[in-house]
Amino acid sequence: MTAEDSITDPLLLSVLQAAAEARNQSLAILALINDHHASPSPEPPTDNTLQHISKQQKLLHTHLVRLRGLNRQATLAVRTTKQATAEARHEIDTLHLELQNLYYEQRHLRGEIAACESYSHPHEQISLIDVEDFLTLHPEFRSASEHDVTVARIRDEHAQRVALEEQRLALVRRKEALVKETAGKKEELARLDGEMEKWVHGQEAVRKLLEAGEKKSREATASTE
Repeated sequence: MTAEDSITDPLLLSVLQAAAEARNQSLAILALINDHHASPSPEPPTDNTLQHISKQQKLLHTHLVRLRGLNRQATLAVRTTKQATAEARHEIDTLHLELQNLYYEQRHLRGEIAACESYSHPHEQISLIDVEDFLTLHPEFRSASEHDVTVARIRDEHAQRVALEEQRLALVRRKEALVKETAGKKEELARLDGEMEKWVHGQEAVRKLLEAGEKKSREATASTE
């Protein structure tokens, strides 16, 4: 298979045909000249011979003019084709880049979806009231969706925890008040213990003083006797 067999464009085929015709015409003129010089006794060409050669040259010129025109058209067509090819390649490159971006975005979204599907929501770690127990306490949610029931259970748990927190704070405040009251009573007891100890010490001193007076009295009585 030759290069000419792989060409299918009509314009290029016409260029090849014109080139072949110009080549054949050139070969024909060269053959006339060679035949004239190859004769044993070449004579000056006659008028008929000169006219024939001139006619062949004009025909060659016609083929060359046609070949130049077709070649110019083919060159312009090649430039146009190159421009169209470049534009098409640019468009393909742009589409390929957009496709790559879509592929990366798709992969990113799939990763996000997988992360969401495997995400452990905090409410799953909360000890919520059993569904049936909740529906027994709140029958108005029996016709609700699973999502609405879950939200209601979370809100119910929140309300209960808020109430328990209020109770805890109330107990903490009561405990603090009792601790303060106990501390006050301890201080009062300590003060009373101090006063009692002073009173006891005072009584001991009085007793000793009385005992000393009685002793002196006995001694005085004994000396008078």
